[in-house]
Amino acid sequence: MTDPRTPDATGPGPAAPPAGATADSPAPSPAGGVGDHVAGPAAGPAVSAASPAGGAALAGAGSATPSASGGEPADGPTAPGPEPVAGPGPDAVDPAPGAPSRGSAGGPEGEQAAQHAPGAHSDEPAAPRAAADAASREETAAPQAQGAPPGGEQAAPQAPGAASKRSAVAEALAAAVRAVESGERSADSFFTERKAAPRPKPQPRAAAPTAPAAERPVRPAARVVPSAGLTEVLAAGGAPAQLAGAVAEALGEQAAEELREDPWRLLAVPGVRPEQADGFARALLGDACGPADERRARALVVWLLERAALAGHTALESSALRAELAKRSVPDADAALQSAVADGTVLVFREGDEEEEGQEAPVRLLLGLDRYAMAEESLADGLARLITAAPAEAEGDWEAAEAAAPAPSAAELIRAAAGHGLVTHSGGEAARAEPAALVAAAAGLGLRAWAAAHTEDGRRRLAGLGVADAVTVAGLLSGQEGPGRDEDGALALDVLAVLDAPQLDVETAALLVESLADGTRLVLSGDPGVLWSAGPGRVFADVVAARACPAVVSRTPDPGPLGELVSGIGVGELAQVEAPGKEVVIVPVREPAEAVHRTVQLVADSIPRAIGVPAEQTQVITPGHGGPAGTRALNAALKERLNPGPGRFGGFDPGDRVAYVPAPGRMVPGTVVGADADGLRLECGGAPVVVPPGRVAEEVRHGWAVTAHQAAGARWPAAVVVLPGDAAQGLTRSWVYTAFGRAERHLSVVHGVDQALPRAVAGVPAKERTTRLRGLLEAQTRTAG
Repeated sequence: MTDPRTPDATGPGPAAPPAGATADSPAPSPAGGVGDHVAGPAAGPAVSAASPAGGAALAGAGSATPSASGGEPADGPTAPGPEPVAGPGPDAVDPAPGAPSRGSAGGPEGEQAAQHAPGAHSDEPAAPRAAADAASREETAAPQAQGAPPGGEQAAPQAPGAASKRSAVAEALAAAVRAVESGERSADSFFTERKAAPRPKPQPRAAAPTAPAAERPVRPAARVVPSAGLTEVLAAGGAPAQLAGAVAEALGEQAAEELREDPWRLLAVPGVRPEQADGFARALLGDACGPADERRARALVVWLLERAALAGHTALESSALRAELAKRSVPDADAALQSAVADGTVLVFREGDEEEEGQEAPVRLLLGLDRYAMAEESLADGLARLITAAPAEAEGDWEAAEAAAPAPSAAELIRAAAGHGLVTHSGGEAARAEPAALVAAAAGLGLRAWAAAHTEDGRRRLAGLGVADAVTVAGLLSGQEGPGRDEDGALALDVLAVLDAPQLDVETAALLVESLADGTRLVLSGDPGVLWSAGPGRVFADVVAARACPAVVSRTPDPGPLGELVSGIGVGELAQVEAPGKEVVIVPVREPAEAVHRTVQLVADSIPRAIGVPAEQTQVITPGHGGPAGTRALNAALKERLNPGPGRFGGFDPGDRVAYVPAPGRMVPGTVVGADADGLRLECGGAPVVVPPGRVAEEVRHGWAVTAHQAAGARWPAAVVVLPGDAAQGLTRSWVYTAFGRAERHLSVVHGVDQALPRAVAGVPAKERTTRLRGLLEAQTRTAG
């Protein structure tokens, strides 16, 4: 890449540019291009600057409540297992700026730092997860402290009749965990695939045109008010009073009673760790507390599965869970899993190939939480329904529409969609014109055709391609955008092209597919090289891998030096590219403080002056929220330079650039307009948004610098990607691809990771996730065939 040796007469910087190179001009390279400085050694050593993980104790009882100033995980919360199960990528959406955080400061945020239910920003879909869940997105991937084994000996009481309703199934599942793994009996003697619940009929909704953005202010729902009894029980357990709000959000109005009956229910609160819940239980139970307490084991199983979901997994192998339980001083991990299965807390599934030639194939047992299991099964059923249903009839000729397509790949996509209810489409930024052409062609044939993007910026880019009926996925599901619903409750459309499909998590995807009537054509389109969804699952990748429907791969390349660079990264090559217009620039740095200094200089001075892109159109992207060069440090420095002020509105001033995240997993860029008794007033994409005072700390953070996962689905005229030395271990090809691909005209790379960057691009494609959708969809298509 071009090395601009960006000028800075006021602070430390890299070596002076070679003779003849101006301060803002690229330094000459042997290839005359921009790849040499990225692929080769950085100018100056990369200094590892990881700071200790943050964390603070819960008041009393040796527990701890996490510190909001702690660093982020290196890879997001790793899934439990004998070996670390790779999380979904190095960065995480941090939906709760004021929420507890821990981890490797400055490390990448964990591709998953924002596990989310179908949620949105200003366009929140139905049944979103509570924003309190967002706090756990900063759950650390660093080794958890192993406190003294606590616990209690009493088992948690069950609701009357609960055990009897589940006894037959529960005992069978518990027996399977023991017998299948010991070889005593075959898996088939115990298991059949779990059937999905019947497809619920959506509530009818009258069709309504999309309201202008300015008419859609967002006011999140009110929180659960903590009771006096909850405050008392927290005090008795040594927990700080300020934890009451999060506990009430997580456990509801009966939180006090639940904690008295089972102190380890505190683990359901985002950000609380096992050793903290153990200390709380010791304070309440005294001598009755012990590591073998059934309530403790059951809570740990759920906590481990939720933690794995933060890393993108929808299920885990039983062996991984047993290993993690043993690490946490559970004396009988097998009994703990059996208890959790028998109680209905978790579900168990058999995964394996079909028998061949009379021999039983290897089988693995997966355990998962009901919400993700049902979402994957519902999604698989819904996709199979679309595949087998006859597509809606068109008034015109599909062949004529294909012949009129603007490009060969667009013609191929139109041909595939003409005869199939489900189609996948893969391609880069330029390939977005192909689903746009499909929507236009379908509308011309008399079909109700719409396109949906992940972000408001993606919707605007679709509109720029001529798609009049463009919405966000969240707005479509919430009814705030799109055609509305028919009398049966299904979305009133015949063709739906979903762009940015890799950003769909299983719950959002299930809700979307359940909202489509039989005969609807669904096109899932996206760039397979970007980071997967912030929430659990890998929907787009699993659907493509299942080969259950036509898959169109675009042959339309992204243009220019940036397109060439990013395309090379997508196939594992950090190539040298010619950048005569300074489209790509490298700024080597030696330490995080220098990275922050150079970033501010680039945004405030060098890029506006040399490239012509103003600061408000330049987005800074960094791997993590914490650490000396994370989003917090960068935003503080950028605010001081670009919009200094006292932060009189909860740390914000009018004119501040912000990232607004009212639901985990998605981010809306905005600007602070002011504040009053109703809350902080923002402008987000032209829409006024009011964030109530009690939500500001969790849902709004400064937005000059964001993470790659927060930036996914959007693009800016210029992007500055900051790679501090302490992020080296967490980089992956998908993270680099996503971050570099956010730039439209200019990309500056503040480079402090030395050879870790080419190594990540060449050898670390993405963090793996354990999911069940591919197998479920393959089984559905085999049955249908």
